Amino acid sequence: MSIRFDNIKHHLSRMGNCAYYGTVTGVQGLFIEVSGISSSLTIGDRCSVHTTYGKKVPCELVSFKGDKLLLMPYGSLDGIGLGCRVDVENATPVIYPHPDWLGRIVNAFGEPIDGKGPLLQGNKPYFIKNTPPPAQMRDRVKGKVDLGVKAVNTFLTICKGQRMGIFAGSGVGKSTLMSNMARHTDSDISVIGLIGERGREAKEFEEDVLGEEGLAKSVLVIATSDESALMRRQAAYTTMAIAEYFRDENKNVLCMMDSITRFAMAQREISLSIGEPPASKGYTPSVFAELPRLLERAGPGSGNGTITGLFTVLVDGDDHNEPIADAVRSILDGHIVLDRSIAERGRYPAINILRSISRTMPDCDTPEEAALVAKARKYIATYEDMAELIRLGAYKKGSNAEVDEAMFYYPMIEEFLSQRKDERYTLSQCYQTLQEILDTPYTPPTKV
Repeated sequence: MSIRFDNIKHHLSRMGNCAYYGTVTGVQGLFIEVSGISSSLTIGDRCSVHTTYGKKVPCELVSFKGDKLLLMPYGSLDGIGLGCRVDVENATPVIYPHPDWLGRIVNAFGEPIDGKGPLLQGNKPYFIKNTPPPAQMRDRVKGKVDLGVKAVNTFLTICKGQRMGIFAGSGVGKSTLMSNMARHTDSDISVIGLIGERGREAKEFEEDVLGEEGLAKSVLVIATSDESALMRRQAAYTTMAIAEYFRDENKNVLCMMDSITRFAMAQREISLSIGEPPASKGYTPSVFAELPRLLERAGPGSGNGTITGLFTVLVDGDDHNEPIADAVRSILDGHIVLDRSIAERGRYPAINILRSISRTMPDCDTPEEAALVAKARKYIATYEDMAELIRLGAYKKGSNAEVDEAMFYYPMIEEFLSQRKDERYTLSQCYQTLQEILDTPYTPPTKV
């Protein structure tokens, strides 16, 4: 009861002195044409359309056409016709996060959808489309994040405030890898955005992946694939705004988004509807402008808090040079590449170590850790170079000492890289296990 009373006071304090409204004069495609509103509105402001069914459909102002406004609805166009009333919302596109949001599931507007009652609203507004802190005011990336996955902790170590992409085609294990890290991370708080995902996965993610303990320190933002393009795009912005709030509370936040590609697709759908011409593979210029505006919001802040970003990227047709993958890779601080051929031979997570990189890793590893990882990488690279000859039986042991040594250690390293979903390994355990593998005595074969 106290939460509802506090929220009523909160909303009353934000109400204006007067109300503006107009009428619908046309509906074309995804657009609602509105006239009669003389108030000064800007792109991104919100309105509500009263349908003939007695419902209110929230909309966003996306374009102007002479003295008329072009709105795009967050929901369905059903029930919207000529003459329907359009109210101008007093609230700017902001949310008011609060620590009580932990353990809750919200939609793209920051409204609860988990059936656990209303959310307590904070006092400080956070703009949905916020700007990142000035570059010169940001702290440096430092300190490792333990994600509980052996391959990532050792070969692709991620630091607090780093932004990392998980690149793969469909069905290779992006969401599974992200869910493992969500469950096993040692970050203070996790903010997870499921953008355009399957609706049935929401409950599985909440109960099976996070569980009660994981959900207690998480906020889950969901916009499923059947929701409008505006809702899918908004969910990504809302996820980042919530992460910024907890970062400003001096927390180390792990912000995970699945997936950036669907955010880009939603932006493309909106842009094409407005009439923006496509540039590359149907993607409009505004898509490539919005990507850095969203991704740059992750990272260290000006205080002690950080946002460590993990963003999945759906690679179209397994082409890692397609426009979205290429653009996202150029913005982020590293990339984890999942290989379909590795998944097909049954090794999960199917991380291709040689094609993946963490740009901040060299600065956070000790000399001993760096030497250990470099040695293991060398064995992997040497074996992969000769893999075809080895499989065909064209290589004879004893011909090359380096290849022989790589053939000895490679199966053990492959087993090290494999991990079940329910397994968790700390950073120290990962390095210790890898050290034990590389300390295994090796006996060179007799030369031919």
